[in-house]
Amino acid sequence: MTGAGGNAFDYFVARYGREGRGERLAFRDPWRALTYRDLDAAAARFAAGLKAAGIARERRIALVLLDTIDFPVAFWGALRAGIIPVPINTLLPPDITGYILEDSRAAALVVSEPLLPPLKPQIARLGIDRVVVSAPDGQGGEFAQFARGEANAEPAACSADEVAFWLYSSGSTGNPKGVKHVHASLKATADTYGRQVLGIRPDDVMFSVAKLFFAYGLGNSMTFPMSVGAAAVLYPDRPTPESVLRTMRQYRPTLFAGVPTLYAAMLADPALGAGAGSDRLRRCISAGEPLPEHIGVRWRERVGSDILDGIGSTEMLHIFLSNRPDDIRYGTTGKPVPGYDVRILDAGGEVADGEPGELVVRGPSAGDGYWNQRQKSHHTFRGEWTHTGDTYIRDADGYYRYCGRSDDMLKVGGIWVSPFEVEEALIGHPAVLEAAVVGHADSDGLIKPMAFVVLTAGAPRADAALTEALQNHVKAAIGVWKYPRWIEFRDALPKTATGKIQRYKLRDV
Repeated sequence: MTGAGGNAFDYFVARYGREGRGERLAFRDPWRALTYRDLDAAAARFAAGLKAAGIARERRIALVLLDTIDFPVAFWGALRAGIIPVPINTLLPPDITGYILEDSRAAALVVSEPLLPPLKPQIARLGIDRVVVSAPDGQGGEFAQFARGEANAEPAACSADEVAFWLYSSGSTGNPKGVKHVHASLKATADTYGRQVLGIRPDDVMFSVAKLFFAYGLGNSMTFPMSVGAAAVLYPDRPTPESVLRTMRQYRPTLFAGVPTLYAAMLADPALGAGAGSDRLRRCISAGEPLPEHIGVRWRERVGSDILDGIGSTEMLHIFLSNRPDDIRYGTTGKPVPGYDVRILDAGGEVADGEPGELVVRGPSAGDGYWNQRQKSHHTFRGEWTHTGDTYIRDADGYYRYCGRSDDMLKVGGIWVSPFEVEEALIGHPAVLEAAVVGHADSDGLIKPMAFVVLTAGAPRADAALTEALQNHVKAAIGVWKYPRWIEFRDALPKTATGKIQRYKLRDV
C-alpha cells in the first residue's frame, strides 16, 4: 500500500491530532516538554526545512544527536518528508562516525552542539556543507532556525514496505553495517513486543537508559510509547547509578529499560531501594546482553519489580525472544515474542532440546538487508530467516538459554562449554562485578577457559587466594571441568560504544 497510511509518521504522530489526543505529553527532556500536537507541528517544520535545503526524497541525513527533544523532531520530520534518517551512535570515535557518514552518503548532518568539535575534521574531509547544529536546551543553535519552514506540504506518500530509516550495527569486530528498515517495521515491534510482552499503556511513562540511536532504545523511547500515546523521558548524558536514580525520583516513570551492566552497577549502589526511586515503577526490561540470573533475583528483592530479559538485534529492530510478566525464568531469555518464530540450527539442521546451535529468527521487523554489503546480507538474511550468530539451547520446557556468540563457544575435554555460563557463575560471587571468559591454549595446546574479572568495591585483594576462591566457586556452581584455569584481574573490560564486551580483544592477550 502506498499513501499517507503507509508512512509510519501517520500512525505514530499525525493520528493523535485526528483522534483529539494531540495534547497528550509525548516527550520530556531536562529542559523541555513536547506534546503530540507540538511534535506533529515541529516535525512538519523540520520536513519543510529539509525541502528548502534541497534535500530530495530518499536521500539520507545523519543524526548525531543526544537524547533530547530535537531527536524525535528530526527523526519524524525526515520520515514525514520521505527522507531517510540515519541515527549514529554518539559514543563512537570520530573516525568511525566519519566512516558511517561516508558510507551512508549523508546529504546533511544534524549534530548536537557538544558533539560537533571532534567531528569537524571528518566533516571537512567529506565536504559535508549542510550541517545543522542542535543546542540540547533548544536555545540557540541552527536547529531551531532550520525547523521554521512553512509546513504546508502533506506527508510523503510512502509504501509500508519502503525503506524508512537505517541503523548501523555496533561493529564489534569490524566496521559498522547499515541495516535498512522499512516503515512497517516500527509498528510491527510495537504490536508484538510493545503490546503483547511489555504491555505498554497510554498512562505509562517510559525511561530508557539505552539511547535512541540504539535499536533497543529507539523502540523503548519512541516506538512503544508513541504507539499508544504514552510519554517518554529523554536523558542526554551517560547514565550512572546516581544519575539514573535521580531521574527516577524526578519523573517517576512506570517503565524502566536498562542493560545488564547498569543493573549490576545500580545493585552495587547502597542508595538503591524500592521502585529504584519511582513509586510508580511497575515493570523493567533488559537487553543488549543476557541478564545473569542473580542480578534479576537481587533486583526483584531490592526494587520490588521483575526484569524482563530478552534478546533483539539491530537486524530485527527490537526484542524477539523474551521473558514475560507472567512467565519469568531468570537465567534464560524466555520464549519467542508473539509474531516471531525461532529455531536452533547446526550444520545438520534443527537440533534437539538441550543441544547447542545457532539461533535463527523470522518475523515482521526483519531488516531489508545491509547497505552495500551484499555478501554479508546473504549470510545474515536468508529468505524469511535472519541468522543471529548467537548460540542457544532450548530446554525441555521451551525456554531458551544463551550460550555465547557462535564463535565464542569452547570445547573443553570434548564437551562444549558456554563462556557465558562461566561468566554468570563468576558474577554470582560477591567479589565480582563483571567477568568475561575466552578460550586460551594451555602448555599442551589444548583450549581451556580464561577469565578476566573486574572486582566490586571493597572486594578482597586480587591475589592467589582470591583466584582459588573464584575457581572453587565456579566448580561448585556449574561443574569442575568448566572452571577458568587462569583469572586476570582488570580495572575495566573492553566494550563497544553500546556497552557490549569485546571478547575478541581479550582473546589476543
